[in-house]
Amino acid sequence: MATLVCFHAHPDDEAISTGGSMARAHAEGHRVVLVVATDGRHGEVPDDLADGETLADRRRAETERSASVLGVDRVALLGFADSGMTGWDQNGDDDSFHVADLDDAAGRLAAILCEEAADVLTTYDWHGTYGHPDHVKVHRVGARAAELVADELPGLRVCEATINRDELVRLVADARVAGGPDADVPEFDPAAPADDGNPFGSPESEITLVVDVTEYVGAKRAAIAAHRSQVSDSTFFMTMPDEQFTATFGREWFIEPDRSPGPLRSGWLFD
Repeated sequence: MATLVCFHAHPDDEAISTGGSMARAHAEGHRVVLVVATDGRHGEVPDDLADGETLADRRRAETERSASVLGVDRVALLGFADSGMTGWDQNGDDDSFHVADLDDAAGRLAAILCEEAADVLTTYDWHGTYGHPDHVKVHRVGARAAELVADELPGLRVCEATINRDELVRLVADARVAGGPDADVPEFDPAAPADDGNPFGSPESEITLVVDVTEYVGAKRAAIAAHRSQVSDSTFFMTMPDEQFTATFGREWFIEPDRSPGPLRSGWLFD
């Protein structure tokens, strides 16, 4: 069996972005390692924090619960602070991931890759799906870490998680048509500028791999729900009907840097 290392920016990103693939890898007997770059301290603050409990504490505990649902064998924290959204003052904090030295951060990830003799590393596309500073840094750090371990792990495969923008546009349009004029569809245009001014995700023409995780959407949804401080019962993740959730989240999309863009293929991270 092989080892999958999924590198994510914040607690909860793992469930939303690659939760299905992680659950599938576990079910097929592979070792699954989750690496989280930041502590998520600038997320939504719940009303029920205990005395002395920080949001970072809560989100670390939620990540452990999510990891348990997905069958993760090891959770590793790189130790950086959440940088906040684009343009926030926290972007420049000394301990933020956004300003971290590239080789220092990549070296921390590289050490884990070597310890685990990783076969596959997932990161993010070039703009982190929607331009969040920490997501963009995950892309850069992941690429650099792969370079650092090239001699020791020559077979390491890198897959950049993304969202199929064209598919998301279709899904939103279909939901509005199916629901009629009163359809409760979030006001979201994937083709509009995101945090960094670029549209959300990647066009289908740039995506090389789609992974079918429909058998694991239950685990994926439960892992998302484990991040209770960030995902309430009223969010669309939880209120979406099962059929719609499966249609939206039953496939996960990746760009393989070592493949030229071409016809989108269905496959698996270990193919």
